[in-house]
Amino acid sequence: MEDIPLRVSMEDRTFDHDESDYLLSATEEANVAFRRGRRRKRNTGMESYFNKLYRCCHRAKELNSRTVWIGHHSQQTKDVAEYYPPNGIRNQKYNFFTFLPMVLFQQFKFFLNLYFLIMAISQFIPEIRIGYLYTYWGPLCFVLLVTTIREAIDDFRRAQRDKEINCRLYKKLVSSGFELIPSSKIKVGDLIFIDKDERVPADMVLLRTTEKSGSCFIRTDQLDGETDWKLRLAVTDTQKLAFDTDLFQLNASVFAEKPQRDIHTFIGTFKRNDDPPVEDSLNIENTLWANTVVASGTALGLVVYTGKETRSSMNNSQPRSKVGLLDLEVNQLTKILFLAVVGLALLMMCLKGFQGPWYRYLFRFVLLFSYIIPISLRVNLDMGKAFYSWSIMKDKEIPGTVVRSTTIPEELGRISYLLSDKTGTLTENEMVFRKLHLGTTAYGTETFDEIRTLLGQAFSHTNSSTTITPGQPSSGKMRRTAITRIVEAAKAIGLCHNVTPIVDGNQFVRVTRFSLYHVSLFNYSFWLQIDSKINYQASSPDEIALVSWTESVGLTLMERNTTTMTLRNPHGTLMNFTVLQIFPFTSETKRMGIIVRDEQSGEIIFYMKGADTVMNRIVLYNDWLEEECGNMAREGLRTLVVAKRPLTDEQYSEFDTRYQAAKLALTDRAARVAAVVESLERDMELLAVTGVEDRLQQNVKPSLELLRNAGIRIWMLTGDKLETAICIAQSSRLVPRSQSIHVFGNVTSRTDTHQELNAYRRKTDSALIIRGESLELCLQFYEHEFMELACAAPAVVCCRCTPTQKASVVRLIQEHTGKRTAAVGDGGNDVSMIQAADTGIGIVGKEGKQASLAADFSIPQFSHIVRLLLVHGRRSYKRSAALAQFVIHRGLIISTMQAVFSSVFYFASVSLYQGFLMVGYATVYTMIPVFSLVLDKDVSSKIAMTYPELYKELAKGRSLTYKTFFLWVLISIYQGGVIMYGALLLFDDEFIHIVAISFSALILTELLMVTLTARKWHVIMILGELVSLALYVASLALFHEFFDSQFIQTADFVWKVCVITVISCLPLYILKCLHKKFSPPSYSKLT
Repeated sequence: MEDIPLRVSMEDRTFDHDESDYLLSATEEANVAFRRGRRRKRNTGMESYFNKLYRCCHRAKELNSRTVWIGHHSQQTKDVAEYYPPNGIRNQKYNFFTFLPMVLFQQFKFFLNLYFLIMAISQFIPEIRIGYLYTYWGPLCFVLLVTTIREAIDDFRRAQRDKEINCRLYKKLVSSGFELIPSSKIKVGDLIFIDKDERVPADMVLLRTTEKSGSCFIRTDQLDGETDWKLRLAVTDTQKLAFDTDLFQLNASVFAEKPQRDIHTFIGTFKRNDDPPVEDSLNIENTLWANTVVASGTALGLVVYTGKETRSSMNNSQPRSKVGLLDLEVNQLTKILFLAVVGLALLMMCLKGFQGPWYRYLFRFVLLFSYIIPISLRVNLDMGKAFYSWSIMKDKEIPGTVVRSTTIPEELGRISYLLSDKTGTLTENEMVFRKLHLGTTAYGTETFDEIRTLLGQAFSHTNSSTTITPGQPSSGKMRRTAITRIVEAAKAIGLCHNVTPIVDGNQFVRVTRFSLYHVSLFNYSFWLQIDSKINYQASSPDEIALVSWTESVGLTLMERNTTTMTLRNPHGTLMNFTVLQIFPFTSETKRMGIIVRDEQSGEIIFYMKGADTVMNRIVLYNDWLEEECGNMAREGLRTLVVAKRPLTDEQYSEFDTRYQAAKLALTDRAARVAAVVESLERDMELLAVTGVEDRLQQNVKPSLELLRNAGIRIWMLTGDKLETAICIAQSSRLVPRSQSIHVFGNVTSRTDTHQELNAYRRKTDSALIIRGESLELCLQFYEHEFMELACAAPAVVCCRCTPTQKASVVRLIQEHTGKRTAAVGDGGNDVSMIQAADTGIGIVGKEGKQASLAADFSIPQFSHIVRLLLVHGRRSYKRSAALAQFVIHRGLIISTMQAVFSSVFYFASVSLYQGFLMVGYATVYTMIPVFSLVLDKDVSSKIAMTYPELYKELAKGRSLTYKTFFLWVLISIYQGGVIMYGALLLFDDEFIHIVAISFSALILTELLMVTLTARKWHVIMILGELVSLALYVASLALFHEFFDSQFIQTADFVWKVCVITVISCLPLYILKCLHKKFSPPSYSKLT
């Protein structure tokens, strides 16, 4: 117990204290914060006054519940509809009046741009003007113009999208028929038709559909990212009406709770005050949220929320703006450069002497040396990021990759920790039914044919009470028992689900003719051809796998609606069931149930399936469930426990009465409903345990091995059970078979946590497996100690993790290690983790696009991460580091020349180069060659993938450090000094010759330095060099005010420029060759 010191707080908390003594609840913490806030306000009267004034002016509109009337009293809703938000969508950032001010504010709130703005404005003051106005205003205006045009185009596109959505026409039901109105004019209380494949314009309660059963399907991928279809049900009372216009004859109302962000819940009530009165509870199944799409039939909905009060708008939030580590490092260097500008200006003033209007001279020197901080640095880096992003998306080796954040491609080259989801990320999220265990017998893929045979025998005597004729010997009795178990298990699996069969895009195999606008005289139905291919829609791929398995063994789901379900047995006979109640699966309950009535026998049965952890206490005692679930989990299978409970008519009637009363409660409805359902979940008969396999994605094993060899520590964060997580971790080689594993025990107290941490500390080189509950206690009591041990582990697997815990783990790794993290996932539960990581990677998978849309990078499969990091991450980081330092060098060298020039000429604050020369130096003459460094690469992609160990050096950040920065500073000082002093020594007697010699040598030096910096030549680099050189030669002949045309045609000019250029570059070339020979880079032996 001495290995880790027990941490005691300022209040001297010890083990003798009860934990509740010092763990405040959220309410208590809020009360404490409130009291502290009140004390602060009493101490600052004036501040309190302004705070109140601000709140009065910016008071958020209070959200209230509402009652929306239908029929006779609908005018009451129309009278108050104006108080609800308009339904128009506006995603624009600016309007005509705010565009320019806000764009300029966004630019000048950064120190670098503000600094150059001050420098440019100072040129309007004649006393401190040092050149032409365009030498300062030209580059600044260019940067601002590019930014303004980009913002204008983006905002214009947003406006176009808004206009397209707002002007989309919808059919509004009126007493005389219907009229077309634009989406932006829809108001609370309107009755709106939504056709198939049409977007829902506002939050609605579903009143009627074209399906006689009152059901329809919607697609919610634009709302929650899930690709599966969701079943929605119309209000029963309004669905029964003969005509749509009969709605106007009702005296009814819909109560809707106040607008909420939660898209998965809704509390409402439908009341009909006619004779007899009707009252029905409404839930999420009766709603159509805005931005969902109707996938089948036509729906008629009552608008209850519009505009900013819709679920879609309330869940819209600006994603966290991520800043790359390289940008932060460049920002630090920029601060050093600013200090260098001020320091150099002060040094020149000290040498000149503080005489006369010294402050004016000081400011002029600051202006002269302002090129030390190049304004083109930010532009070059941003253009480089855009090019890297384009290169990633155009890479044919990783097709389908999308870069959603172009600001952080360099982060891909600095990753030290990769946190991955399991289901759908390491695995395919494509479920295959592998095993069925009945307690005494287990069936696998090889023996499923036997189940089909036994089911065929069982249903061969459909009119018999038993499947085996009486009078058989004892062996026949055992045979009958085995068949009975199989029949009951298969029937339970075939009925206990939320799966709906789809044929050719139609909702049901049995197609019903029913008009939304009028009731046909011939209301008839017919069966489609039995041989038609049946597809299944469900909210979970597990359920589809289960129902597909029952189809494969002969028990086929033929029809499903809100009230009935039809199965076809192996002999083609149809079995009809009435659906009495459905209890959907939730992450809290971890189970789903259904109550059905067998139409043939009249028997009422309650079926339930769920996770073994919750079903253990629901089913009758048995001695095999826990063991078999553990065995399946070790095989990497996802387990579900299936059980049933027969109900008498009296039992169901009593339950239904209490259940309906709980559903109508306006307060604590969810808790009351759950309590009623739990009263039914007792002493259930255990039928079977199913095992479904989630197969590994393609190339997951080699990918994880490559990443591990690259020095990246991989953590798997999953919500699955411990055994399944361990199995997948080993099968994917996240944890090698030879690697020892330490399973962190279940802990319930601080003492247990302390002991388990000490136990793991004594293990060396062991992978850590920990449950979410234990993780919570470790972070609560021993955060620092736990993170120290976990970050040193070769691999970490956190099972039973919540989305909040996933995000917390990411942030803790960032805080405790200072390393860069990447998170990869494919589902909505991974979004928080992806957004918390320095680099978020989303996979487009079975669970939808929510993770992909929230991520910085979107990929179709996990194996693409390897190339994304090892190749593109390496190139992006190396190129940006070289580009940033070269742009800084370009500014430093000309500032050094300016300093030498001023010191030689009696510290005169006069610009060395005037007018266009200063502007052209950073643009026309050197821009193309310098920016072509984004094409440079030190190793080929094949070598980077073959030798992942090369990636380890990138995490150390050695390409851009203070060491490399000051090395470039020394190079700039040396070259600037050589060029300036050489020009001063070799010029004849005219100042214009100094300009011609020094500027020409400067341009040639910069072009040669690009060749020295580049590691591998690209054809565009060569063209850039030639084009820049040609432009400069042409300017020598054109700009007579800067160059003496006669002098530049002489041999003296040529040899002087060449000598100065050779002296400035040759020593650096020699040093580079010596460094490469005696201290070669790690990749040199591989190329």
